[in-house]
Parts: sequence; C-alpha cells; structure tokens
Amino acid sequence: MFTGIVQDIGTVQALEARGGDVRLVIAAPHLDLARVRVGDSLCVSGCCLTATEVQPPTFAADLSRETLALTTLGELVPGAAVNLEPALRAGEPLGGHLLSGHVDGVGEILSRDADARSLRLTLGAPAPLERFLAAKGSVAVDGVSLTINAVQPGSFAVNIIPHTQAVTTLGSLAVGARVNLEVDQVARYLARLLERPQ
Repeated sequence: MFTGIVQDIGTVQALEARGGDVRLVIAAPHLDLARVRVGDSLCVSGCCLTATEVQPPTFAADLSRETLALTTLGELVPGAAVNLEPALRAGEPLGGHLLSGHVDGVGEILSRDADARSLRLTLGAPAPLERFLAAKGSVAVDGVSLTINAVQPGSFAVNIIPHTQAVTTLGSLAVGARVNLEVDQVARYLARLLERPQ
C-alpha cells in the first residue's frame, strides 16, 4: 500500500530488454534505500513494482508485458524523471489516500493553466474510469494523491500547489503528456457492490 505522497524524484538510468519484458534501473538520490530490501514494493510513477536489486543510490525492478502494455512505464527513456514512494509501513502517517499502485488507466494532459500560485491541470480520462471520479474525491496521477476539483464528461481537473510542483514531476508535464491514473479504492469497491444483485 502507498499514500500518494511522493518522497523522491528518481531518474531512469537504464531500460534493458530481457526475454520480452524489461528490467528498469532507477537512481533515487534522496530516497532511503537502506530501508529497502529485494522483494519490497516501490511505487514508480503510480505503478507498484518489486525491487529485484538494491544498490544505493539505485534499485532495479522488472516490468512485465502487462505493465508495459497498461501503463506509461514502457514509454520511459534513460534520463526520464519518475515519482517514487516506498511502501507504507505500519505506524507511518497516511498523508494522502490509500493507493495500491495498480494503475486503472492512462490519462492525458489536456490543458495546463496558471491559477494564482497553483497550476490547474485538466486531464482526459478513459471512459470506464469516469464513474469513479467525483468533485472533491481523490485520484492518483503518476502516483501523486490529488483532490479532484471538477469533473466534466471525459475529463477532470486538479490543482497542483507550488510544493507539489517542486517535489513531483507534475509541474513539468506538458499538454499531451500521458499519465498513470489510479481511482479511489473506496469508489471502486462501492461501485462494484452496487452493481451486484442482492
């Protein structure tokens, strides 16, 4: 489990093709990798990955064909910046909202506009996810826990405060950029319960 509170911006060091999937190596200069062991989960731009090698300040993870097909991680190139968060440990604060790191779909930045000191992003969302998006509800964008400001058919808007712009990759996203989306777990389970016959 994760909280959507990014703890470091990592840099992709290498992507190595291996038998149809990919080994990803990321440098995480400010993440405490001394606490990370092989087999631990790390959230990389919204995707839960398993550490397969840890050599501070870098770690490696394997990207399955499923992950490559359903997320933006297959589009990464060496030098790309990624949001990083280690798995939540018992007793640590839950500052955002509960995330699994299981990407529900890929969205696209439709517009970015100044809104006082914040940056207002409007994102296109895949049609199957629209029912899970609500104003003042939660969503994760590339692993960042955000509050939804507005919902329109096919899109939703969020505000990125200056702090979030500084400590995540969201402030540098350009129009047309693709991002990983994870809807709120409560909304997902509630929708599932409501569609089941009594």
